[in-house]
Amino acid sequence: MLTSGDISKLVKGTLLGKKNIPISSIGSIDNAREDQLSFLFSRKKFNNILLSKASVVLISNDFFNEVSKSDKTLIFVDDVKHALSTVIKSHFLNTKTLLKEASSFKNLRHVNFGSNCYIGENVTFGSNCRIGNNVVIENNTSIGDNVEILHNVVIHNNVSISNNVKIDSGSIIGSEGFGNFLNQGKWNHIPHIGSVQIHDNVCVGSNCCIDRGTIDDTIIHNGVIIDNLVHIAHNVVIGENSAIAAKVGIAGSSIIGKRNMIGGMVGIVNHVTTTDDVIISATSTITRDIVEPGIYTGIYPAMLHQRWKRITLLLTKLDKIAKFLNLKKI
Repeated sequence: MLTSGDISKLVKGTLLGKKNIPISSIGSIDNAREDQLSFLFSRKKFNNILLSKASVVLISNDFFNEVSKSDKTLIFVDDVKHALSTVIKSHFLNTKTLLKEASSFKNLRHVNFGSNCYIGENVTFGSNCRIGNNVVIENNTSIGDNVEILHNVVIHNNVSISNNVKIDSGSIIGSEGFGNFLNQGKWNHIPHIGSVQIHDNVCVGSNCCIDRGTIDDTIIHNGVIIDNLVHIAHNVVIGENSAIAAKVGIAGSSIIGKRNMIGGMVGIVNHVTTTDDVIISATSTITRDIVEPGIYTGIYPAMLHQRWKRITLLLTKLDKIAKFLNLKKI
């Protein structure tokens, strides 16, 4: 059994607390269990350390003086992302996938398969499923009733697909997310051990990519409809009955509210949250949380970033400037 002391030695960290705590897996700071290792990437989640159920937390040396008197077992390191990546690669990464032709599975004859389909181990299907040609479904995937998966779709390990779901041709579900960090001037990747959950009555268009979560799952809730050529990154959560038009990109760990309507070519940066009943106009860029329902539009030409920040600040204060100058309200 892996212990807190083992992890501290592996990542060359400084252990503060108990060295014999058993660790079974990894969890995010908000969702970890008592037998899990967690981590803190940014100060934004700093106060969550004391509330977390995680037995052990990887944390930056920068925070040592602030939490040195905490009762929780902490492992201090120079680079938390590098340390987390090291632990995952050493103890929690399982990429083995054994695929067989679907026709060789006698217990799957109730599923209507096209030609040249390959299925991994421990894959389950509900009733009335239709699978197109050249489909790959990897290990430990569960598929509900009345699911239609069209040609050339790839579904990676540990994906959960509920009932009445349609996935159109060429889409990839559960691919590795774009979680990278710089270490000594070189890019390194954090292996993703989360998965994807697709709930009931979801429609995914052609050539979409829905990445699996880094630790927590990427979740598509009931009734969501997704157009073609959409990218949903790791750890994203899409609220019920939202609609996403073509060429939208939603970056990692964003949370989209219920009944959102997102126009074509919208870009949403990482860690953004939108409330329920939001409409985002086509080609808009969303860089911060949306906390009130309504229609939002944001389109800027490219310019030097510092100039863009100054102009944005002025735009948000135009009504006050107009009032100050006794102009008509904008």
